[in-house]
Amino acid sequence: MVFYFTATGNSLYVAKQLDEERLSIPREMRKENRRYKAGTIGIVCPLFEFEIPRLVKEFIRDSAFEADYFYLVVTYGMHHGGVAQRTQAWLESLGKAADYINTIIMHDNALIVFDMDQQRGVEAEKQVDAHIDAIKSDIAEKKTMIQQAPAEETDFYRHFTEWIRQSGPMYTFPLYRVADGCVGCGTCARVCPRGCVRLADGKPEYDYTHCLSCMACIQACPTKALQFATIREPNPNARYRNPHIALREIIAANQQDPDAGNR
Repeated sequence: MVFYFTATGNSLYVAKQLDEERLSIPREMRKENRRYKAGTIGIVCPLFEFEIPRLVKEFIRDSAFEADYFYLVVTYGMHHGGVAQRTQAWLESLGKAADYINTIIMHDNALIVFDMDQQRGVEAEKQVDAHIDAIKSDIAEKKTMIQQAPAEETDFYRHFTEWIRQSGPMYTFPLYRVADGCVGCGTCARVCPRGCVRLADGKPEYDYTHCLSCMACIQACPTKALQFATIREPNPNARYRNPHIALREIIAANQQDPDAGNR
């Protein structure tokens, strides 16, 4: 049994390789009483600002897991910053613990930092499938391991957190603007894991109260009509979705309101 949260398909792609029984965290969050029992239970999610996403933390905190082996795999694009050790410390503060936490480097889909087309050019160097196979083998053997961060990762994390303290939050709201190319298809509303987007008069309207800044909506917009409101991105004409994952799979995993994307 593996639970996953995905915005562009990377974590879903990993989850597909690890277990046949896959459950979407955004959908499971609709349940009031979340108790799970299995021999092995896993969590697969992306890295957001060097931490696992708030949504995933809420799911873990408010759910009960009964398993002989509990693991987490965190996908990231450039630096993991020692997230495994921090996540284990956070779990222990809840009276929980993982047997195994590891990370896997994949396409970096941080639109405000990277050109998605350039990132596609270096994707093969990251050897994603080989890393997935190694992690799958670890899990099959029920290996006990919390990834230890090398000095360069902890240094990068330290510099990043210092920058955040001095500069303030990475994102300001409203985060997005709707350009003239919007056709009112409702894709943005369907892929939002928090139900932050609704169509009004054929155009998306945002309620940022619970926004995760996951960027699923802007990445999935078929006409690239969603743009950042105040941030200048490297390439506003390039977007990303894991090539092995269909848009309908992300919609199925994340859509909160069946009517949110209707015209």
